[in-house]
Amino acid sequence: MSHALPTVTEAKQHAKRLRTQLAHKGTTISHSSALELVAHQNGFRDWNTFYAAMGNRPPEGWTPGGRVQGSYLSQPFEATIVAVEMLRPGWFRLVLDLDEAIDLVTFDSFSNFRKRIRGTVGPEGISRERTSDGVPHLKLNI
Repeated sequence: MSHALPTVTEAKQHAKRLRTQLAHKGTTISHSSALELVAHQNGFRDWNTFYAAMGNRPPEGWTPGGRVQGSYLSQPFEATIVAVEMLRPGWFRLVLDLDEAIDLVTFDSFSNFRKRIRGTVGPEGISRERTSDGVPHLKLNI
């Protein structure tokens, strides 16, 4: 293959978009059929072969030294990735060194600045953990 392979998440999102577009044109297919079509579009005989070739690697740039942007406890940041560990397919624990420390406290009477954070994000770059108002703790721009 001469082109870079997508991540598993990107391939699944492509299959979902393909399925939606075909449905708008009056052709309904199952999700597994859409996955097979995406595999064929990328030059593979079936989804399982394509999945094995893609592996469960993190999105591009999610390597030590890579750069990311996002928000942590609703505070925007830019950071350098210090470490990445795959916990299970699609889920990664990241250690981030923030360019500028962020204040995690919303009270005027005191502050709690963080320069380095650790968090676990899923296939969409969003943590499962949420604040009391439902906002993800860690959200990366993919």
